[in-house]
Amino acid sequence: MDTVMKKPALIFLILLFTFGCQPTEPESVETMADELTPHQIVFQTNRDGNTEVYVMQADGSGLTNLTHHDSLDYHPSGSLDGARIAFISGRDGNREIYVMDASGANATRLTDHDAADLDPSFSPDGSNITFDSDRDGNEEVYVMRADGTDLNRLTNHEAVDSHPLWSPDGSRIAFYSNRDNVASDSMDIYVVDADGANLVRLTDHEADDRYPSWSPDGARITFSSDRDGNAEIYVMNADGSNQMRLTHHEGDDLAPAWSPDGSMITFVCRLPDGNMDVFLMQSDGSGLTNLTDHPASDSNPRWLFQGE
Repeated sequence: MDTVMKKPALIFLILLFTFGCQPTEPESVETMADELTPHQIVFQTNRDGNTEVYVMQADGSGLTNLTHHDSLDYHPSGSLDGARIAFISGRDGNREIYVMDASGANATRLTDHDAADLDPSFSPDGSNITFDSDRDGNEEVYVMRADGTDLNRLTNHEAVDSHPLWSPDGSRIAFYSNRDNVASDSMDIYVVDADGANLVRLTDHEADDRYPSWSPDGARITFSSDRDGNAEIYVMNADGSNQMRLTHHEGDDLAPAWSPDGSMITFVCRLPDGNMDVFLMQSDGSGLTNLTDHPASDSNPRWLFQGE
């Protein structure tokens, strides 16, 4: 979720309410996160005065700044072996895709273009990265090798195609688009084969459906939608069937991401004081817990797997 850098229509997904999320069950975060050790969560935060990439344990402890740069560093996404993190940075004067070691060392620029390259996601085997870019005049989905070579454009449409994410088996890529209603800012969730073939629309709603995330077994996709009045987290089968609402809050719930074992989902919620915090819940929507609880804006959480 690119909450900091995208144009106004995409910065916070929709206008965010001043109400916040409240824990719905007394279960402790330590109990919820116990089975997820040693997996971590990477996210972006401006708690140091500018946006940086941080990592924390699944219970919210062990906060570590990985980027330490005076530019904006944001939208981190880890490789499935836990060794690398792709992220966006403006440190060379333009929004480009970088990759670094999970420790924050060896940051390397992968793209070099006047356009904005955003929303990176590693393929399951770590060999490729998909992302979106407006380098051809509007936002499209691209794929490149994990070293930045062999760039290929996957989508070709006048609409917005954004926020691509690989399926766990590497065969498909989910993204959101307004290609069936270009005049509208409301998006739907689509999937396409990894070579750009066989486009399928999964959601068909007048509301705004964004930020798809695959479950580890590839059977389900969670996403954010404002179809019930404000942005909430939903889940559906990978073919688009059985769409079901998971959160019920007056604030906006955004950018969901599954835990490595599929038991939990992390996401972002807008709080009463106006900032964003990272939350964790069980995959059925229960056990809601605030992981960051900080007056700064914490967003775009993604799991950093630690291998199998």
